[in-house]
Amino acid sequence: MINTLEQLDLSQQYSYADYLTWQFSERIELLKGYIKRMAAPNAYHQKIAVEITRQFGNFFYKSHCQLFVAPFDVRLYNRKKSELQAKDVFTVVQPDLCVVCDKGKLDTRGCNGSPDFIIEILSPSSSKIDLQDKFALYQETGVVEYWVVFPMDKLIQQFVLVNEKYELHAVYNDKDTATSFLFPELKVNLEDVFEEM
Repeated sequence: MINTLEQLDLSQQYSYADYLTWQFSERIELLKGYIKRMAAPNAYHQKIAVEITRQFGNFFYKSHCQLFVAPFDVRLYNRKKSELQAKDVFTVVQPDLCVVCDKGKLDTRGCNGSPDFIIEILSPSSSKIDLQDKFALYQETGVVEYWVVFPMDKLIQQFVLVNEKYELHAVYNDKDTATSFLFPELKVNLEDVFEEM
């Protein structure tokens, strides 16, 4: 039984089937089979996440689309393939927030396939992963709208999938109201999001 991360070879590839057998408490993600440790978010990161969750939660209340917050497993794979077995899935991420409109993708373990909308809040230890690795994964697997939140700079980059490639749709700062591309009625007051603690 695997009950500590130290029992695993971090240079080896693992599948979602392996991931389901692990019994340790550390938070990790699998990116194309490779383990990535997740750092505990700091207080400002959590404050931002809670405020975005509050505003999104109000918007999606009783909607056909559902909002989920980390920790929540999202299994990603090539969108041209049909639903895969656990042994054939090599990417499991836990976005800070995600919105899923296709209830057929939801099961007791999380989301099987790409959410419609993902938000990642950068931290010093995750910025390369969120800006490069996850950016490429979300683009490849068909996440239509991706927001990257920069807490220290108090800004959000909004990417939208166009012809299977992300385009920078907008950049918002702490004085702006961010508007979703997929849900134009969703307006996010960033002054509240980036308010100092």
